[in-house]
Formats: sequence, structure tokens, C-alpha cells
Amino acid sequence: MNFWKPERLTWLHRANPVVKLGVLMGLFLMTVLTHDIDFVMYQAVIFTVCLLVLSGIKPWRMLLFSLPFLIAFISSSSSMMLFGRGEAIWWEWGLFRVSEESFYRGLHLGFKGITFAAEGLLFVTTTSSVDLFYGLMQKLKLAPKYAYSFMASIRLLPMVWEEYLVRRQALKVRGVRPIRGVKGVVNRAGMYAVPLLAQSIRRAHRVAAAMEAKQFNGESGKTRTYYYKSRFTIYDVLIVVLLAGAAAAAYVIAILYPWFGIGDVRFD
Repeated sequence: MNFWKPERLTWLHRANPVVKLGVLMGLFLMTVLTHDIDFVMYQAVIFTVCLLVLSGIKPWRMLLFSLPFLIAFISSSSSMMLFGRGEAIWWEWGLFRVSEESFYRGLHLGFKGITFAAEGLLFVTTTSSVDLFYGLMQKLKLAPKYAYSFMASIRLLPMVWEEYLVRRQALKVRGVRPIRGVKGVVNRAGMYAVPLLAQSIRRAHRVAAAMEAKQFNGESGKTRTYYYKSRFTIYDVLIVVLLAGAAAAAYVIAILYPWFGIGDVRFD
């Protein structure tokens, strides 16, 4: 069973992937252009709540999946706080210097990272790669040779990992023990990297030959039919309303209940 498989399907899973992609790209752009620390903080909170509610994955699993982004929040914020520029110095020791400006800019950068993670995971956890590429082909006229190439490459990634596990177990059965030190790293690279790379090249060649034989070369793209039909539904309207409302709510709350009240962090 897939650890990250949704426990339930929400209406967000039923929305058209092309619409979700367009809306979330707009949200990404909004977050990039946001320089108000209160606004970006509320974005992080609201979109994280949307992720926990609409992803269909149990909250504790989603929080576990978000640990790398929490680490990125701490590292990026602390780096900006300790090494950023500023005039109002709060603390200084050797190369480390924390100023009022660098502190708020560090928090601003960290909250942006959390917001990007929540928005990205909201798309990834509710969108099938097959549905996405079928939608891009049918709605945005993406060439089938590119779409099916991406889908084939995504399918090949788990195979590489499975082959790595099989080879590692086979080496254990044969009593091959890894050598320590730099020589051991080079030895392990030879035992794993070369066979896996060779096998991946052979598999990619077979896939390319099969796609060429089935006319995935762009010559019959205009007359191609699709088993999966990509359609617009009422759920597409709901996602636009919900996510636009979430962004508007973050903006209004930042005005009514500011935590920091410093405005643009670039000029404070």
C-alpha cells in the first residue's frame, strides 16, 4: 500500500488539473511578490490548513511529509538572521550578527518557504500525473511525444529504486561486504551506479522504440484519440473561488490583525 495514498478523495481531486495548475501558479506569483511579513505569514497558515483538510491524507502523515520543509524554514530563516544586513544590531558575535532588519527578513523568507510548500503539496497530493498530462494535451495542446515521454520517465523512476534494492540484496546473499573509506565509496559506486545506469539506458531505449512504433512522434497528434477525457466541471469553479478566497482572507486578516506591523521588509 502506498504510504502517501489519500485516505479519501476530496472535491479538489475531481477538479481539472489544468485549472489547478493555473490557479496555483497564480498563487506562487502572488507569494513571490509579497513583501509584507504579516500577509505572507497568514498565507502560510491558511494554505497549510487547506492542505491538511483537502489533501485527503491523514494529518499526521502530511505533517511527517512536511518535516523537510520545516527544516528548510529553520535553515533559511536562521541564515538570513545571522548573516543578513541591518543597522539596528540586536546581537553580535564574531561573524554572526543579528539585526532587527535581518531578523524580520529571515522570518519573511521562512514563511515564504512554508507557503510555497503548502501550495505545491496541495497540487501534488490531489493531482494524478496521468490526469495532468492528459489535460495538458487536450486543453493546452501539448505535443503527445512530450507528454508521454514525461509519463514514461516518471514510471521508470520507481523501477530504478527497485533494481537498486534487488542488487543490494543479491550482494548481501553472496557475502559481498562494503569497504570502508574513500576506496569503499568508489567501490560501491562501481557496484551500483554502473549496472543501474546501463539497465536504465537499455530500458529507455526500449521505451523510445515502442513510442516510435506507436506513432508518438508528433506526426499523428491532430487525429489522436484519448481514452481519458479531460473535462471542465463545477469543481473547477469551486477551486478558483476557494483559493482566491483563501488569498483574500489572508490579506484582510493581515490588515485587521497584524502581528508585526512593519509593512515592507525590504525597507525597514
